[in-house]
Amino acid sequence: MTDALPERLRSAFGAAADPRRAAAMKAYMRDRFEFLGIPSTPRRELTRQVLHGLPRPSERDLTEVALACWALPEREYQYFACDHLRHHAALLTPASLPVVTALVTTKSWWDTVDVLAAHVIGPMVAAHPALVSTMDSWTEPGTDLWLVRTAILHQLRYRGRTDFPRLADYCARWAGERDFFIRKGIGWALREHAKTDPGAVRDFVAAHPALSPLSVREALKNLPRPPAAPPPAPR
Repeated sequence: MTDALPERLRSAFGAAADPRRAAAMKAYMRDRFEFLGIPSTPRRELTRQVLHGLPRPSERDLTEVALACWALPEREYQYFACDHLRHHAALLTPASLPVVTALVTTKSWWDTVDVLAAHVIGPMVAAHPALVSTMDSWTEPGTDLWLVRTAILHQLRYRGRTDFPRLADYCARWAGERDFFIRKGIGWALREHAKTDPGAVRDFVAAHPALSPLSVREALKNLPRPPAAPPPAPR
């Protein structure tokens, strides 16, 4: 499968390339990556066609195909790898973490990192709690900022299972960071948790004045404003 799938993928995606769309997509991503010019809906349809009839992958298949896709220049191949890993995240064990870490820290941008964080690493950590210590290490000072963002976002889909004290610790550690993607990630993670426990998020924001305005705005975005204090009684 590792040999056949990338070849089938290159054939199908290459035939669907649209240079005009590719130029626009490249510009949208600040010229960081080359594109074939395949929008998400037809790309996912092509993905279904490419995978039709192939056997269920093994964990090794998943990681080797992902690395092969990461070695290709066009971004659509990395999107395929992210979707493929996401669909089969239950197969991934801690043995796959070095590969997934390499995907986060190579050709890094929000479009792949966020999928890997919430839909690949998140399920891996939930299934293998020993990986929590790795998330802790990814929030230490001096860590690659994309790993920091990944650790902050890995519980994004946990809902009521979120370890909020741990998320709060991560956010507090990086509250003063100037990097846009860290500030945005903190706000996003808190905003998601606010759907489950709005009071905890309000209290956290109030207790951490070092949070950037962006993080605060994102965290409280969907929460109703607290009632205004009543005017003082006349004397």
